[in-house]
Amino acid sequence: MADAEWIKVDLHIHTLDDPKDALDYSARELLERARALGFRVLAITLHDAVFDRPEVFADAARMGILIIPAAEVRLEGADAILLNVNASEVAALRNFDDLRALRARRGASLFTIAPHPFYVLGASIGEKLLEKIDCFDAIELCHFWGRFFNPNRRAIEVAERFQKPLIATSDAHRLHAFGSNYTSLERPAELTIENVLAALRAGPLRLTNPPCTFADFISTLYFVFLEHPWRRRRREARMGDGG
Repeated sequence: MADAEWIKVDLHIHTLDDPKDALDYSARELLERARALGFRVLAITLHDAVFDRPEVFADAARMGILIIPAAEVRLEGADAILLNVNASEVAALRNFDDLRALRARRGASLFTIAPHPFYVLGASIGEKLLEKIDCFDAIELCHFWGRFFNPNRRAIEVAERFQKPLIATSDAHRLHAFGSNYTSLERPAELTIENVLAALRAGPLRLTNPPCTFADFISTLYFVFLEHPWRRRRREARMGDGG
């Protein structure tokens, strides 16, 4: 099919609105970059919170970009991405049994992804994914991989075993990291949340997931171990001072 019939989507992104991460770019800056790169669907996945700024949703709509209300939720020490969710639903989640109950109530109107499932750092679910697989509609193909370091291999194996779609995302914590890792799907007749979720389930999907360059690898390690911890300490100090 012609490229014009496919659209770019990124369903795992963070911004400075995140209550747990200390980032330096706004949702509007993200929208500007998304428009310049031709993205049509985004999910801003704050940690344990739903992005709910109506003015940003309105700006996105004027740009022809659909924002799906979403969150990255920590359950039993592991992260889960929930698409098309609201704040009260996220606040009520305590464990995977709660997520199962929510999925039973919501049916196809809710879509869940297991993010970075087999990575050492962060709240990766690891091999527990196999016993919790009924909690997920899809498995993330992480941006951070290379020839000699590729936990995505295990994610691909599990996705194939359980016939779950793989979803490539940026998991962007820096603005320049957004745009090179994403999923493409066939453009639906109408760009709605329901149609996007149906397309994610039914496919076909195109995954753009290039390996990290050496510079990307070093830059990511610097951000994770030095820059981001320093930003979080500085933010906590400001909040402690009432700033």
